[in-house]
Amino acid sequence: MQTLLLLITSAVVLSQNMLCAAEWKSLFNGKDLTGWKANIYPESWSVTNGTIRVNATHESSHLFYVGSGANDTFVRFTNFEMEVTAHCDGIANSGIFFHTDYSVKNAKNHLAKGFEAQLNNQARDDRKTGSLYMVKDLHESPVNENQWFRMTIRAQNKHIVIAVNDRIVVDYTEPTPARPPQGFPGRKWDPEGGAIALQGHDPTSVYYFKDIRIRELP
Repeated sequence: MQTLLLLITSAVVLSQNMLCAAEWKSLFNGKDLTGWKANIYPESWSVTNGTIRVNATHESSHLFYVGSGANDTFVRFTNFEMEVTAHCDGIANSGIFFHTDYSVKNAKNHLAKGFEAQLNNQARDDRKTGSLYMVKDLHESPVNENQWFRMTIRAQNKHIVIAVNDRIVVDYTEPTPARPPQGFPGRKWDPEGGAIALQGHDPTSVYYFKDIRIRELP
């Protein structure tokens, strides 16, 4: 009887774990930009050799994941884990935005809302690859950006973790109430979530993205 109860309990726990574990979903088909939409300057974005390539024609352009939604409305993610493999040509700046939307904050078309996981080896910007931009900044890059590297972003209930090649470089929990950085009032957790967007930062920067996948968390 005790063995039977143990088996039943184990089966219930396993079932609950399976229900909580979301499946990974690929966001890029490796062939074209189906499911993605640029907010401005769409000619900045292309697909080459199975990767998304960005070289912004102006400063700047962002590519939003819209999925198959009607009217190209972006897909909203709140709690999630995301993986992206990336590299750049030479010296370049880019980023991965989340909890964002189409609104911009200045004439350079920088996004006004959400967080940015920074991709950068430009000397002119001291916030390097792996930074949670303007929130938790790294002043030395953990990788050589000219070689493929993997970035993982985990966002769950105001807790944000960024890892580069499986090394955790940012572990941040937003305080209550939120205290966004000066000049960035929209850089805070949205309980309703927001869009995922890749950044084309400027015409001197070329970045490549592949193996983009996400899974939603409870």
